[in-house]
Amino acid sequence: QVQLVESGGGLVQPGESLRLSCTISGGFRPFYALSWFRQVPGKEREGVSCLSTSDGNGYYADSVKGRFTISRDSAKNTMFLQMNSLKPEDTAVYYCAAGWGFWSTDWWSTNKYDFWGQGTQVTVSA
Repeated sequence: QVQLVESGGGLVQPGESLRLSCTISGGFRPFYALSWFRQVPGKEREGVSCLSTSDGNGYYADSVKGRFTISRDSAKNTMFLQMNSLKPEDTAVYYCAAGWGFWSTDWWSTNKYDFWGQGTQVTVSA
């Protein structure tokens, strides 16, 4: 059974950095899309970043471009989200997701993903 487990969330001040990790276990088929989403209470889950594993290209929401970087360590079955210059509006529960397919036009759509982690809280506050 596939499991995704996030870690690395926490409380930071504006301008600081965090790195989220997501370890994937139990998979027997390659995932072609590895992504991060976030959600705040009362709002829909929002796509933050996606890594196309076939070509290594990263996709980002406009709100995080230039500040966040997605990556992975294939040998460790782990994906990362490096978050720099954090802002209070980045506060959310962050989820990793894995999909057996990849669609560049709507990587941000939650229904494209087959497995999800349980989420990790990121709070940016002075």
